[in-house]
Amino acid sequence: MKILQVNVVYNRGSTGKIVHDIHAELQKRGIDSVVCYGRRDRTKAPHVYKVCSELYSKLNNLLSRFTGWMYGGCFFSTNRLISIIKREKPDIVHLQCLNGYFINIYRLLDFLKKSNIRTVLTLHAEFMHTGGCGHALDCDKWLMGCGHCPRLREETKSLIFDRTHEAWVRMKNALNGFGDNLVVVSVSPWLMERAKRSPIMSDKKHCVIFNGIDTGLFKPYDTGELKKKHGISDEKIVFHATAFFNDDPNHIKGGYYVLKLAEAMRGLPVKFLIAGQYDLNIKVPENVELLGCINNQISLAEYYSMADVTLLTSRKETYSMICVESLCCGTPVVGFKAGAPEQISIPEFSCFVQFGDVPALLYNTRGMIEKGLDKEKIANIAAEIYSKEKMVSDYIGVYNDTKD
Repeated sequence: MKILQVNVVYNRGSTGKIVHDIHAELQKRGIDSVVCYGRRDRTKAPHVYKVCSELYSKLNNLLSRFTGWMYGGCFFSTNRLISIIKREKPDIVHLQCLNGYFINIYRLLDFLKKSNIRTVLTLHAEFMHTGGCGHALDCDKWLMGCGHCPRLREETKSLIFDRTHEAWVRMKNALNGFGDNLVVVSVSPWLMERAKRSPIMSDKKHCVIFNGIDTGLFKPYDTGELKKKHGISDEKIVFHATAFFNDDPNHIKGGYYVLKLAEAMRGLPVKFLIAGQYDLNIKVPENVELLGCINNQISLAEYYSMADVTLLTSRKETYSMICVESLCCGTPVVGFKAGAPEQISIPEFSCFVQFGDVPALLYNTRGMIEKGLDKEKIANIAAEIYSKEKMVSDYIGVYNDTKD
């Protein structure tokens, strides 16, 4: 059996690491594996191909601002990808995250369908069953064909045209006709139910596979030296990780509420550590320390390990690698109900309240800290659920079912 994965990036970001882990584990198990990706640095790893230059991607990005087509264009990079698929002759093409202006999604799907190539499509976001939204949030236009998008500029970056209805129809047509050759995998039950409700995917075969991580990296660490570095003695630690931290009340990641909670806990022996890029002009309470980006995975795992609780304040999440990484490091999670996190997290070691309810967030954060849960116990249970080895075994099961 030969598997060819397609993703926007390789071995960076959440989906890039997932693709890398699947690729490496398949090879370890004696299964032929190939990866094609579109963005960031070119790798010298064997059987891994970059199909799109950064300049070409940026040109397609710019063009899409005027045409309104986010997932079209990319003629030459799509040609390159299709030529690799023809040359490699995989038994199964596994499509991961296809955003990032590196591929014409509609044309790729049409090629796979007409070539009778068995296909696994993993949903990491919502743009494959909407008119282009990564997160549809409270909008339900995707159930009826989109159009007149209330978040057009934010979601599609289009400067002129609203192509969301046309994109919705085009995606539906591209996915029609696969028959038994297509399996749709969602990374959470919440996302699967959303996909199954969409007319674009309502007739497809669906299943759920949790994203896995390297539990050899994300595990409990001795953090004595790290505590000394930050001058922490008896204080309790609340940790928050995000790609970009700001205090905008409308931002999807909810940094505003982290600061609200920190203000509510002033005077208590509690310190907030926040990992992620941030606006240099942002003002934070004295019990908050901004760490900036933490690119080293072991360093990130050490911060999770040092924390007494990890805070998740997103408005919507289709999964939550933050929850998974934290639990594998032995640290419980408190946050807002955001769709997927409350489904994929371990109930015994997590608590989620209604979005925006700061008093409830405060109450449960303090309560979780006071429990003093056993980190080794949390980590051992989490490793059985979220390991990359389990993820790959689950995908091999889908590959075998699809191949048959």
